Amino acid sequence: MEPAVGKPSFLRNVLLRLLLFGVFIVIARFAYVITVTGESCNVGDFCFFSVPETLNLAIAGSGTDALAVKTSATGVTAPPELHTSKDWISGVRFYSSVFHDLIADGYLSPESKSLCVETPTGRDVLAMREIGVTKAIGISKKAKKPLVKSGEAHLIPFGDNYFDFIFSGDGGLERSPRSGKFASEIVRTLRPGGFAVFHVKANDTYSLNSFVDLFNSCCKVVKLHNIEGFDSSIPNIREIILKKESNMVENFGSDFDSDSNGKCNVPGYKLELVKNSEPLIEEEPLKPWITLKRNVKNIKYIPSMVDISFKNRYVYVDVGARGYGSSIGSWFRKQYPKQNKTFHVYAIEADKAFHQEYGTKKGITLLPYAAWVRNETLTFEINHGPGEHEQVHAKGARGMGRIQPLKSSGNDFGGGSEVEKIQGFDFANWLKSTVSKNDFVVMKMDVEGTEFDLIPRLFETGAICLVDEIFLECHYNRWQRCCPGQRSPKYEKTYDQCLQLFSSLRKSGVLVHQWF
Repeated sequence: MEPAVGKPSFLRNVLLRLLLFGVFIVIARFAYVITVTGESCNVGDFCFFSVPETLNLAIAGSGTDALAVKTSATGVTAPPELHTSKDWISGVRFYSSVFHDLIADGYLSPESKSLCVETPTGRDVLAMREIGVTKAIGISKKAKKPLVKSGEAHLIPFGDNYFDFIFSGDGGLERSPRSGKFASEIVRTLRPGGFAVFHVKANDTYSLNSFVDLFNSCCKVVKLHNIEGFDSSIPNIREIILKKESNMVENFGSDFDSDSNGKCNVPGYKLELVKNSEPLIEEEPLKPWITLKRNVKNIKYIPSMVDISFKNRYVYVDVGARGYGSSIGSWFRKQYPKQNKTFHVYAIEADKAFHQEYGTKKGITLLPYAAWVRNETLTFEINHGPGEHEQVHAKGARGMGRIQPLKSSGNDFGGGSEVEKIQGFDFANWLKSTVSKNDFVVMKMDVEGTEFDLIPRLFETGAICLVDEIFLECHYNRWQRCCPGQRSPKYEKTYDQCLQLFSSLRKSGVLVHQWF
């Protein structure tokens, strides 16, 4: 006869199921505390760290990549998801070393309320807490609880003057499309006397000065040095430490570098760019259009020489834009090296025949007026026929138009031209109210001789300090395609006067290129 085992087996199954159910309840409760209760806390008091009272980073010795987070509240050690790669572990070790040095130098302390911005992995936050900075938190577009809260650098979800220490690594500021807003939010949330530390490339003096300009109204650089990175693709990192000196959040980039007479205070790094640019064409070209085609290959654009990442905005101003395809669509958007930055375009065009097509173009603001030295009514010449370098594609094609003040127009325009009244505006004052010294401003100017009025006005008002790069067509009494064998009376200036205009711009630190 076999022994009866049915009843004991049934009891064992019941007890096992009860035990598993209890384990499930414990796990579910733990998950609830971490994910739900933690997020519902008041943002300002760091209460979502109340469960893991201490957080220890355990990295196994050589030969293994295991990484675990231990919480003393539960006594449970578990490997975080996706935190076992060599790159992630190397990053945590790297940041631990960085923060140890910052503590040793007095920029960070275990008691500091600290923020890591744009930290999708949270490894810098974990490293900071591992070395004893318990009031550390990160923000990223995607939360990674409990260390990283949902938030973005251009809209930090904390109050004014809240943090003692703010860290930005992994090139967050360089990648940001809103560098100015990024900087102003860090200044807003950093208390006076607090420190902000950035890890950036900034390998050239232009980008370094552009970075400092974002903060120079409220902070000072207290340390700048190179450190060795943990990522082989970026072997060297520039560590910049700033100290907030003022309790005021300034209007970033609201003014510009010029003295009381409007003369630009030319920074040395801008003059270096000018020195490295293509030389000016000293002799008048017999065939300007052919010369331009050849010279385009020699042009050294600013973005091809330096990093333009640390700018508040990126702006292209086309003065005398004509149709969209004239230069904006055919040249600037296709050929200008923009370093993957999004430029806002301002098209300034007085001829109403070109206005309608801009209504369907995104990222373009049309100013349907004439750029001028003051606000006044002007007369605008419309040539029916080809302008310079243009072919007639249809009956009634429009050539380049000139403008003159209404009171002096008389019969100054040649025969065969249609004359209209148009509103002119003070271009220099508009530029000063539209862009700042922390913006990257590129300009193309083709205004049929009015450049000899507009450029001096830019110098007079100091607005020229706001422009980084200009593509300027200077109009002089050169040989005309329409009238071979004779000089055209359309323009009064000489080629030497054009050279003087180009030279004055370069001396002011503006990289100007000859455009024909």
